[in-house]
Amino acid sequence: MAFSMDEKKFVKKFSLTNPVGHGGCRNEGNNFDCCEYNLTVFDNKLEQDSIIDFEGEVVKLHHGSMKETHPEVLTQYQNMKIISDDQWELRIFLNTIKEKKEKIFNAYKKSCLIEAAVCTTKTKDGIKNSDPFASCWVKCASYFIADAIFLSNFKRPSPTHMLELIRGFEKNKINENFSIVNECIGIERATSSLLVRMCKSTIGFSDMVEKNNHSKIIQKKYNYFVNNSLMSDCYFYLGYINRNNFIKIREILHRNPDYIHVLKIAFDVDNDINKIENQANTLHKTANELLLLLKK
Repeated sequence: MAFSMDEKKFVKKFSLTNPVGHGGCRNEGNNFDCCEYNLTVFDNKLEQDSIIDFEGEVVKLHHGSMKETHPEVLTQYQNMKIISDDQWELRIFLNTIKEKKEKIFNAYKKSCLIEAAVCTTKTKDGIKNSDPFASCWVKCASYFIADAIFLSNFKRPSPTHMLELIRGFEKNKINENFSIVNECIGIERATSSLLVRMCKSTIGFSDMVEKNNHSKIIQKKYNYFVNNSLMSDCYFYLGYINRNNFIKIREILHRNPDYIHVLKIAFDVDNDINKIENQANTLHKTANELLLLLKK
């Protein structure tokens, strides 16, 4: 899909003097009409993403560093298009990432699988201790394994398009595990009435955690999915966004009991304890099996 926004005009309007790159699905040409532009300014600032309206489009402006070492971030810089880079610093940085692609993807995959195992342990511990967030942890584990499967195929995780793309993956020992993920996430539960409630709660949770108007993007994507009868994709997307925000506040969850009320709907959690425990055991086993494959 062709670009409709002038990225250089954006850089000029907001006086971005540091190197700027364009990543995400619009850069790769596999976007939906609802997708935002993902621009990163390499200014070394530790700031929250900004959501900006520009020329009728929505831009998510990230702040990055060319000293970045975290594989989950470096993966998002794969195939990035350079918008401004007077000193060729960004070009050199991106070339280095390209050369280390396999190492970066494998490191991120390992991290996701370890996170999945941690989440399943928290689920099982939570069941024993009557923790109201136990069912949320098993959802998180499912999404981490989905990320790991995606990374095994050297694809950059992108919640808007993952379900669409994973349907086309080749049948192999790794990819077949997505059926387990699919079942544990509960994608088959997606209905119009449920998605309305999930979207409202996902937006509410985003506003509680991010406080940066990301809810505008969530609403726009929800509208697109529903209007195009992509119910399963919408369910997957909303859960993925909730996973990201849940993990951001994992250390302070119990300081705000209001979180569980919004998350029960946002995550569409299951109240069947036996089912949740069985899912946690299955996901833990899957994560360990995938870790063993990574070592071979």
